[in-house]
Amino acid sequence: MSAVTEKTKATVKSDTVKNAPENTKVVYETKDLNLWYGEGHALKNINLAINENEVTAIIGPSGCGKSTYIKTLNRMVELVPSVKISGEILYRGRNILEKSYQVEDLRTSVGMVFQKPNPFPKSIYDNIAYGPKIHGIRDKKVLDEIVEKSLRGAAIWDDVKDRLNQNAYGLSGGQQQRICIARALAIEPDVILMDEPTSALDPISTLKVEELVQELKKDYSIIIVTHNMQQAARISDKTAFFLNGEVIEFAETDKIFSNPSDKRTEDYITGRFG
Repeated sequence: MSAVTEKTKATVKSDTVKNAPENTKVVYETKDLNLWYGEGHALKNINLAINENEVTAIIGPSGCGKSTYIKTLNRMVELVPSVKISGEILYRGRNILEKSYQVEDLRTSVGMVFQKPNPFPKSIYDNIAYGPKIHGIRDKKVLDEIVEKSLRGAAIWDDVKDRLNQNAYGLSGGQQQRICIARALAIEPDVILMDEPTSALDPISTLKVEELVQELKKDYSIIIVTHNMQQAARISDKTAFFLNGEVIEFAETDKIFSNPSDKRTEDYITGRFG
């Protein structure tokens, strides 16, 4: 796994955020990003700089462009027919929309966790080992180490260590979601994208995933889409409020929830619409 990581890290450069603390680095920056589904203008002039080792929450009502935005960051949105994109999406200073940018390299560095837990119909072990195997790792001892490290990283090793050969479908919904997080960690990403990762989970499982996110930000940059404003307030460092495909406000989470600059932000977080 280290070969993959070193190769990836060697090809990227870090930029510093303007007016940010000296050691703060930008991991993603979108500049004048616009996206259309056919004639529908889904994202409008999105300008955001997202820092490494922070949790950035994307909030807003249904249909405001949250999930579309996060899927531009690993180019999954390109799988949708009739999509057109303009502007720039800089990952570690390089525009991922350039034709020369290999999407496989991007998705090695940028993991994704979806709204609904989606483990493969395989054993717990094979779910985690899948990505490393794709990258050419065959040594059983190395794979064993990656599987254990990833499951520990997702705070589920103690739950599953004695049943690694059992089908992941036999786990609870919350456990399945943590298996999916472990699967993302197994390729040693730089960034983890989460698209409403707790919306299908019960409150206890949701709490466990939120606690996990707080731990993971020590080693990863996390961008999370959530409908749950309380969740954004609990776990994120910065919050972006999207409305009708635009970023209305982007600031420290405490400021967004206690002293928003835009009345539309205040109206949304106080429940006047959405």
